[in-house]
Amino acid sequence: MSEVPAYERFECAPGLRLQAHERVSEIHHDNLLRRLDRLEDMMERMERRLWLTVYGVVAVILAQAVQSFLVVTP
Repeated sequence: MSEVPAYERFECAPGLRLQAHERVSEIHHDNLLRRLDRLEDMMERMERRLWLTVYGVVAVILAQAVQSFLVVTP
């Protein structure tokens, strides 16, 4: 009674389709993660460029303000 009959495993079409679907889903998921990582990297670079532009505009405005004060005072 304690013996469990050993059944021979066999591959069936639905099982193979399920395995193939899981593999394809895993590949899609990996590609999606890779694309998201690249997108995050591009966004970080764009953010750095944006801040550099903002600092440049502020520097130009401050330089013009200082220059206008120097013109007014002898």
